[in-house]
Amino acid sequence: MDIGLVGLPATGKTTIFNLLTGGSAVTSAAGWTGKSERNVGVAKVADPRVDFLSELYKPERTIHARIQFIDLPGLSREVGGGGRGGANQFLAEIRNVDAIILVARAFANESVPATDGKIDPLRDVQDVIFELSVSDLGVVEKRLEVLGKTRNRSKEQEAEIPILERCRTALEEGRLIASLGLSEEEKAILRGYAFLTLKPLIIAANLDEEQLRKQSYPSRDGLAAFGAALETPVVEFSGRVEAELSELPPEDRRTFMGEYGLTEGGLDRLARAAYHHLDLISFFTVGEDEVRAWTIKRGTDAKRAAGKIHTDIERGFIKAEVCSFDAMKEHNSMNEIKAHGLLRLEGKEYSVKDGDIVNFRHSG
Repeated sequence: MDIGLVGLPATGKTTIFNLLTGGSAVTSAAGWTGKSERNVGVAKVADPRVDFLSELYKPERTIHARIQFIDLPGLSREVGGGGRGGANQFLAEIRNVDAIILVARAFANESVPATDGKIDPLRDVQDVIFELSVSDLGVVEKRLEVLGKTRNRSKEQEAEIPILERCRTALEEGRLIASLGLSEEEKAILRGYAFLTLKPLIIAANLDEEQLRKQSYPSRDGLAAFGAALETPVVEFSGRVEAELSELPPEDRRTFMGEYGLTEGGLDRLARAAYHHLDLISFFTVGEDEVRAWTIKRGTDAKRAAGKIHTDIERGFIKAEVCSFDAMKEHNSMNEIKAHGLLRLEGKEYSVKDGDIVNFRHSG
């Protein structure tokens, strides 16, 4: 899964990208330059269940779930307005990602001027979403125009029309296509258009240290209401505080977070919010050689989940030995789980659950 970090210039999103992925991409307040540079990196999804299993098994390797992040160049207001110039390139880049994290600047910093001199995260979020909506509306209207002129339309083309008309109405009313609650079949019909406002969206408000401490910043209530109206989460964090946390040993980090009333870092919350907003879950494989979290879509059956490990395991699937993480946490060993009758044998159609610990029996 590729998640794009997007926003206006000088929001701190490249700093966030570096902190998430351990990267060293050059940060700049200069904004969009018309170039196509993008930064790509992988971040682990913090999961205390993986940490527990690793401590229990003490394996040679411990592998958390991972998400690929793509830091896209900032969209400058000067090149906006319906997909011209840099905005056109910006929108084309977003079309290739699976989900969007829209970074909005709340922090004040005189050395990094805001793009128009005023800090207003709600306005900035609305500006970017407007560009996404205008782009989608243009695609919808063009396609409906083509279909309207097409004689002897196919069944597939006929099926497109009412869905596209619903999309047009939503966009004209200031709603996202994602708000329509489309079925999987309807989404499949629209898949080729890669609509931007159909992609899962998370709003990330980048605060300064004082704002984080006081839990107060410009347009906070408005941003929360806007996120609720769009049915999208708003995650608050501070890039500056996260940078300081990243340099501390674990014990000092916990103490430092406690001063802000935090139980975990904002970047951990951001990565996990992205993971769950994509409707992803983790199942685990355990042993002395490796403890690993595997990422699948919710509802994936056992046979296809086996294919995440290796296609040969999927092809030769026989049964899945399954227990829950909670059972392992309570009993601390597979032998005890078996003794208590908590290890199940499941067939290929079993829907793997978040937190399942699985051993696949297979031939070959």
